Amino acid sequence: MADDLSPEFCAVLRDAFERAGYDADGVLRLLGDSAHAALGRGEPEPARRAARDSGALGSLIRLFLLGDTLPEREVRAILPWPESVSTGVVRVDGDDVRAGLDVRPYGDDQGSWWVFADLDSDLLGGQVPADHVLGVGHASLSLARATIRRPVGSVLDLGTGCGVQALHASRHAQRITATDLSPRALSLARATFSINGLDVETRQGTWFEPMAGRRFDQVVCNPPFVVGPSRVDYTYRDSGLAGDDASALVVAALPEYLARGGVGQLLASWLHLPGRDWDERVTAWLPGGVDAWFVQRDVADPDLYVGTWLRDAGIDPRSPEGSARASAWLDWFAENKVAGVGFGFVTIRRTDSEPRIVCEDLRHAFDDPLGPEAAGWLDRIDWLRAHSSPDALLRAHLRVADSVVLEEVSASGDEGWEAVVRRLHRTDGPGWQHEIDELVRALLAGCSGALPLGDLLELLAAAHGVATDALVVAALPLVDELVRHGMLVPA
Repeated sequence: MADDLSPEFCAVLRDAFERAGYDADGVLRLLGDSAHAALGRGEPEPARRAARDSGALGSLIRLFLLGDTLPEREVRAILPWPESVSTGVVRVDGDDVRAGLDVRPYGDDQGSWWVFADLDSDLLGGQVPADHVLGVGHASLSLARATIRRPVGSVLDLGTGCGVQALHASRHAQRITATDLSPRALSLARATFSINGLDVETRQGTWFEPMAGRRFDQVVCNPPFVVGPSRVDYTYRDSGLAGDDASALVVAALPEYLARGGVGQLLASWLHLPGRDWDERVTAWLPGGVDAWFVQRDVADPDLYVGTWLRDAGIDPRSPEGSARASAWLDWFAENKVAGVGFGFVTIRRTDSEPRIVCEDLRHAFDDPLGPEAAGWLDRIDWLRAHSSPDALLRAHLRVADSVVLEEVSASGDEGWEAVVRRLHRTDGPGWQHEIDELVRALLAGCSGALPLGDLLELLAAAHGVATDALVVAALPLVDELVRHGMLVPA
């Protein structure tokens, strides 16, 4: 009954939530850090104990976040009635009431929103339906953290689902458009926008079709990127395209919908095939006229991949249905010689300059969000482009970034301790690391901004008895990489 979630009902429901203190901060205060963290791990009992006998807020937590059954009189006292039943927000069975939709607070460092979505497989107690609308999941959180948050005029949220990316866009965009193939997803997204008082244009249609002829300053997309046979079991994850063709389609088509200098960011998956590097595969998807940064965050083997996505849909891999689906899926992987499935983020910028395309593995753990790093990467690409000639780069004054430290590992030798590993660490952002030799160590020691790079290389060549020209040829590619990774910065 998602179509019944009218703006009028959403306004009344918002009032009820505000009276109860049902927002991101209120939930955290009531539960406490430990129970809140346990709930995030899928361990509900500490939260249930904290929410018990805690008034209207405790009841809402138990109803929507824990999936508990409550007496009708308890729910009637805090939610608009009977509208909450007729809209499907709750379900009534005799004198018992359970959540019919996932309606939960979701916040960032600037405040709190509410998000409408469908109940997950745990709360449903089984397999999700084909038109299931995913809530605030790991993928949407990852994309939100990886998205650039600079002020822009217009944002397109392609495949909005329940509307999470559009909520974040409301912090920095003047105008937002959200599209989806699924009518149910758009209905729930409209409710999400309505209850939060946001004016978002919504369009229904396949891929970019509803946006023909339009361009945006920023495009964000969490597409149905699951890799496998060309079928659609669940609209939130399956595209109907085989393999990684869904990711390829978005990467190839997205630049056409960017304004000049506009940026697109998406989650994507790609196949790992024998005899071919993954970066060759993904860069072949790109049209001309774009800068692009592909960041690989994980690679899953087919067995793990299939089991993960079966459980995501609420299918027990041990059941007859799970076994049949897994067998067909693994047959497809075998027939197509798939060795693994890569997953990560793609940042694309439309440019009239010489394109810069970089693919990088970033599979280690780090805490900082990737969005500021993506913005910094684009800025650093611009700086490198302006210093693309060797003469321009050699005239530049550079310094080691404040967040960079040098780790040295020494081994005992005939003449005492000798350094065997020298490794640069950037202690913020994605935590880039670079192993360096003694010459690079000496060069970076001089990078304080006082002298241009060319003078430093001349001094270094003289001190170590090497040819300046040869040292320059060897050093410039490394300097380029250290600048891209934010380890060397303009002084």
